[in-house]
Amino acid sequence: MLWIGIESSCDESAIAVVENIGGKNVIMDSRCITQAPLHKPFGGIVPEFAVREHSKNLPILLKDMISSGSLNLEKLQAIAVTEGPGLMASLLVGNSFARGLALGLGIPVFGINHLEGHLFSPFIEREQKLRFPFLGLIVSGGHTLLARVDGPRDYHKIGSTIDDAAGEAFDKVARLLGLSYPGGPEIEKYAQLGNPHAHTFPLSLMEKNNFNFSFSGLKTAVKIFLEKNKAMLYQNQQFLFDICASFQETVAKIIEQKTIAAAQSFSLPLISASGGVLANKRIRELLEKKAFEKGIEVLFAEKKFCTDNAAMIAFVGALFYALGLPITKSFDVNPNFSLFDFKTETMINRF
Repeated sequence: MLWIGIESSCDESAIAVVENIGGKNVIMDSRCITQAPLHKPFGGIVPEFAVREHSKNLPILLKDMISSGSLNLEKLQAIAVTEGPGLMASLLVGNSFARGLALGLGIPVFGINHLEGHLFSPFIEREQKLRFPFLGLIVSGGHTLLARVDGPRDYHKIGSTIDDAAGEAFDKVARLLGLSYPGGPEIEKYAQLGNPHAHTFPLSLMEKNNFNFSFSGLKTAVKIFLEKNKAMLYQNQQFLFDICASFQETVAKIIEQKTIAAAQSFSLPLISASGGVLANKRIRELLEKKAFEKGIEVLFAEKKFCTDNAAMIAFVGALFYALGLPITKSFDVNPNFSLFDFKTETMINRF
């Protein structure tokens, strides 16, 4: 069975082709046009620009796939599209594109929760690793959460950020340091040249049995520290490197300690780790090391599937359908679509 996935929840325009071959869902093609250079001068996403770019880029991606031979519209059988969460206008562009294509081809279109895509992205082309229950860790620009996954669309929140997501904290600290947007890759680049133990920043909400995250206080601590040592930032390049390394190490420790504690508390031997922030090498290293020491397996999404992509959206649709699991027709977009809104018993809608 041949699927395409369409992702447009924020500033990445993406389409992917997934085909079930011999019982395995294989990524045949996955393409994305990033808008990061466009938004970079503004230090964040400009929704009006994002909408314009999605409207332009999605047809380009589809045409390129057809031209390259990776997609045959005559063989296409279903479409999976991100319904939310995300920017309302961006979601509307992707959904309108998906529904128009589905109407023209006479095939169904199914709505996928963006975070649901991240949850299952570590299992792309590794479906043999999928087993329930597992602990889902999603760390991205807009989301930082822990969920117990008891089955498809049977998700239970364990913890989430009470203020800034980790990705937001990277962006804000990068701005304080005079680095460009997006902040995560910039800080990681300079952190490799610094001492992660040069400065001590607070580990927020670390009390026992609290699995929520908080990064706003960490950002403020860096801000106060920089105000007291402002001259150093411009006089000593090593000072910048050390700040980046120390900040990154603090974020890594918070994520590692919260995640491992949650896995142990709920007796979950498998962690599915995904989201753009988890492309960070140091965070992956620390989490994997601590999990190994505790006898817990961590399955990271491949780095190309960590950031927003359509392969994870198509994969969830194809996976659920192939296994006869809950899946729903796409009806509307929801910028606040919670991962925990699903009512599993009412969601089965096969075609």
